[in-house]
Amino acid sequence: MSALSERLRTGLREWRPTPPPLPDHLEAILRDGDPEWFVRELAIAAAPPWWFWRFVLRNFSWLVDLFGRVEITGTIPEELRRGPLLLAANHVGDFDPFLVAVALHRLGVVPRIMATGGIISAPVAGPLLERAGGIRVQRGTEDARHAARVTEVALVHGGHVVAYPEGRVGLAPDGWPERGRTGMARLALGVRVPVIPVSQWGAQEVLQYGNDWGKLRTLARSLVQRPVLRVHVGPPVFMEDLEVGRVGDANRARMRIAAAITRGLVPLRAAGRPLHPDPTRPTTGAAAFPGGVVPEDIP
Repeated sequence: MSALSERLRTGLREWRPTPPPLPDHLEAILRDGDPEWFVRELAIAAAPPWWFWRFVLRNFSWLVDLFGRVEITGTIPEELRRGPLLLAANHVGDFDPFLVAVALHRLGVVPRIMATGGIISAPVAGPLLERAGGIRVQRGTEDARHAARVTEVALVHGGHVVAYPEGRVGLAPDGWPERGRTGMARLALGVRVPVIPVSQWGAQEVLQYGNDWGKLRTLARSLVQRPVLRVHVGPPVFMEDLEVGRVGDANRARMRIAAAITRGLVPLRAAGRPLHPDPTRPTTGAAAFPGGVVPEDIP
């Protein structure tokens, strides 16, 4: 019996959906020593959205509504939905990828979400997320360049990629988005795709920051109290005057993206304060625009 249990556990750890075949034109970018997951994610990025991911979004997005009242404002023009998009969202907690995915699907796109390598490496859920177009991000490692290549392939093939410019859950004391890094800005300038700001607020109430039993407590509390989960999608960030590789332009693009997300967040936060502040969240970050005050003359 123990041997059978061990085989079952091993099977669950190693199971993953069959990826699509890698197109011939992508074979040339592979190098000796590339990790196995890189090949899989390249093939997935080049393929149309997985039918099962579309099925889940279409038939089970109501599950997010169990944990709060979802309010979506803004729109994505149809002509933009037909092409590649980078959707830049602020990161408030572990629940917001579900909220953002559902909100964007209701606005007509099928999102591919950038996620930490730890999540995609988890048994069952990780392989499902990867097959759905999730892009593995390993900040501060050599694998970061692989994530950039996968994202580029997804965009070149018309994908709608959700990225978090902050690179982590925001830790600014006042809760406003951090400035983040320039990786997403450089990618947008290099591939020349529209960047759509996605501002969201309220998902931090569903799952607390700390990884302990408090996560279950806040999840159960949300089922009863159903906080308002607000998402606003703004117009594309203007970056036509910027160029990849020109000194200072990546930083200018980064600040314009942070400014657009912050502007969209102002009315969401004004509509209601959090019911329960999260004492487990550190306050070690710095907001790009403290207090949500964005100057008019962003360069």
